Amino acid sequence: MAKIHALDDMFLDLLKDVYYAEKQILKALPKMAKAARSTQLKAAFEKHRDETEGHVERLEQVFEIVGQTPRGKTCDAILGIIEEGKAVIEDYDDSPALDAGLVAAAQAVEHYEIARYGTLKAWANQLGKSDAAKLFGATLAEEEKTDMALTKLAATSINKSATATAA
Repeated sequence: MAKIHALDDMFLDLLKDVYYAEKQILKALPKMAKAARSTQLKAAFEKHRDETEGHVERLEQVFEIVGQTPRGKTCDAILGIIEEGKAVIEDYDDSPALDAGLVAAAQAVEHYEIARYGTLKAWANQLGKSDAAKLFGATLAEEEKTDMALTKLAATSINKSATATAA
């Protein structure tokens, strides 16, 4: 007889998924910072790396809240998004559009995280895990702030640099 999975099961699966994703992001951000030409973009990647360490810590707190040992579950989605970022670095290394591509890759990561943290926060509230929901909410706010900062950076300088030197 097949096991019936409940929202608790999906919650734990998604928690493991996002934990794995954050660990992979921690590995990718220094490479993106190194590849970036803009000092502002480098700084943004370095700042977000520090924030991501905090995201991992919050996830570990959630694992503790739900009585589980922190453990990741391979997240094919984030691996694909990170692979796309690596391709941007390889394919556009000598291009004035490199930083614009890095911003696009970083925003793909941010949008993935925003979707996941929004879902986890809603599920935590539904399951009566308000402490976990608060932790997800704090991370969600940081991810949204990073996304907005990347958008602003792209609009005010990165995209202009990519097109100005390409002409």
